[in-house]
Amino acid sequence: MAIELQQNLRLQQQLVMTPQLQMAIKLLQLSKLELVEMIQQEIETNPTLEDVHIVSADEETEKTDADRLTTKEVTIEEKFDNYLDWHNYIDEYNSTGKIHYEGERKDSPDLEAYTTSKTSLADHLRWQLLMTQPTPDEEEIGSLIIGNINKDGYLDTSIEDIARISHHSDEKIRQMVSRIQSFDPPGVGAADLKECLLLQLNYLEIENPLVRDIIQYHLKELETKQYKIIVKSLKSDINSVVEAIRIIKSLDPKPGDKYNDDQLIYITPDVYVYKEGDDYLILMNDDDMPKLHINSYYRKAVRRGEKIEDETKTYLKDRLRSAEWLIKSIHHRRKTIYNVMESIVKFQRDFFDHGIAHLKPMVLRDVADDIEMHESTISRVTNNKYAYTPQGIFELKFFFNSSINRSNGGSIASASVQDKIKKLIETENHKKPFSDKKITEILEASDIHIARRTVAKYREMMGILPSSKRKQY
Repeated sequence: MAIELQQNLRLQQQLVMTPQLQMAIKLLQLSKLELVEMIQQEIETNPTLEDVHIVSADEETEKTDADRLTTKEVTIEEKFDNYLDWHNYIDEYNSTGKIHYEGERKDSPDLEAYTTSKTSLADHLRWQLLMTQPTPDEEEIGSLIIGNINKDGYLDTSIEDIARISHHSDEKIRQMVSRIQSFDPPGVGAADLKECLLLQLNYLEIENPLVRDIIQYHLKELETKQYKIIVKSLKSDINSVVEAIRIIKSLDPKPGDKYNDDQLIYITPDVYVYKEGDDYLILMNDDDMPKLHINSYYRKAVRRGEKIEDETKTYLKDRLRSAEWLIKSIHHRRKTIYNVMESIVKFQRDFFDHGIAHLKPMVLRDVADDIEMHESTISRVTNNKYAYTPQGIFELKFFFNSSINRSNGGSIASASVQDKIKKLIETENHKKPFSDKKITEILEASDIHIARRTVAKYREMMGILPSSKRKQY
């Protein structure tokens, strides 16, 4: 049988994601901070893309009003045009002025831009170790011990393991551990919670034997608030035990926590919703957002067919095309977020008027059908996007809730049920807190049918302890 090569013609249909579509999808799921960072990176790598904000101030004053470059604000009356002439847009937003960065105009650095770095727990302990003027062996052992103290301030390894690694005796290791346990913060270097609390008692010179006995023998009962067992075991009275527990609660179970490097993340809303009269005004947050346009020099050089090397011309065309796609994708992202927020306001009008108790059940399909987009697009738009509303700042995903049925045929959003559970617990008698079963019965009386295990799940999601641990004496 002979082997031969043949050419065949075949037609086939398949879905292909164009670069424009890929970029649009990528931008939809970015948060505002991530989008600004991505645009800055694109400006640095694409010479044809410029930011109107960094045009020279001197040259800006020389321009006429007709030549000034500003990005047109999208108002609620305009509501985004479905069709935009992108060629005219790119022609309009161009500049012949010199571009320079603000940092180049400054003769000296802005001291307000610098902040002191936060001292870590390890650095704080090493500094104290060096202040004791240790010998070389002590410094080596101390550094090894400090390196094995976790972010909460506890020693994560055993004395035997440190002795084996450092080739020093167990006694030397214990002496150095004891020295480090005398450092600030009190309780640091402990092997467990019991030792940590006892070290803090020694530092504070608290000699109450009842406090020490509870820490030594009854931490489990203290956690579950079985105070009667503690009273019976230690042959004391309830008032003395409650007073001792008050002292224990004033101690720090995680002494190293204040030296953690975890930074607070501040939420920047992507969209603002304000009430004006009987209607709601939706405004996009464009603060710190670069105003992009195409560099006119490169655009004209390519369009006029000036004498440029083929390789350079191909590169410029590719960069110009990339810049156009980015500008289109940013406008498409802005338009989509606006439309989604407008649809949410329409469906959740009662929430914006009266609060979380009036939040309605809503799924992605409701908004997708309303603005004629796919559910996956709505999911990307609502991811890591936040809205400022008269009721507070909420992630867009917050407005999408599963429904819980009522006997009268209606339904209520799961977030509203969680809010009701939270308010019930806030107003309960702290000496006799509501159990999950009791909360279920109260909700049943309000025509909200929910299982006890669902109440427990919602309570845990909100970080609320069970009734046995909420009880107070």
